[in-house]
Amino acid sequence: MKGKFIVFEGIDGSGTSTQADLLKKYFLDQNQESHLTSEPSEGPIGNMIRQAFKGRLNLPKGDNPYLKGGDLFDEQMAYLFAADRHDHLYNQVDGVEKLLSTGASVISTRYFFSSYAYHCRSDSDFQLVASLNARFPNPDLVIYLNNPVNISMQRMENRAFKDEYENEQKLSLVKKNYDTIFKDYDGKLVIIEATNTPVEIHNSIVDAVREL
Repeated sequence: MKGKFIVFEGIDGSGTSTQADLLKKYFLDQNQESHLTSEPSEGPIGNMIRQAFKGRLNLPKGDNPYLKGGDLFDEQMAYLFAADRHDHLYNQVDGVEKLLSTGASVISTRYFFSSYAYHCRSDSDFQLVASLNARFPNPDLVIYLNNPVNISMQRMENRAFKDEYENEQKLSLVKKNYDTIFKDYDGKLVIIEATNTPVEIHNSIVDAVREL
């Protein structure tokens, strides 16, 4: 029996990592095998993305001179994340599909929804991201932690390092994009207010997982 692919989404500071860890513990308590992963992945392309976010790898920035409204950094990220996502799903070492085929569930913080949320600011951006991600399968369940931008910014105040996307202007756009894409999403989706207590959020997540 194939396992379930469960994805957490939300703007930075919404608590996706915390809740993914709690769900992993829940599966462990139920004697159910599960694996915790994320995007960018720990694979070779995922590590390249992480280095770019840290500034160790220099990518082009600024407006695309050939495309009105295009952002060079976001476009590059869209391509890299799509390539990393393909490796994340299908590599034969620890790919999501290989793990699911063993009957284990896979919990991922972020999937292709994040590319729509973080890499788009125009119709042409959405078209690019859609074309790059068209062949990736929907997960069995998406858990979107809906968090106000100001709360996320407060939660991230003490982070030693903030990447390119962890600022109020970017997160405001990201939240708007999330609201747009999930309004029309026809897969299994549960939206939970991230301002609830961690225990309340976890209990809501467990209820949704049990329905699978």
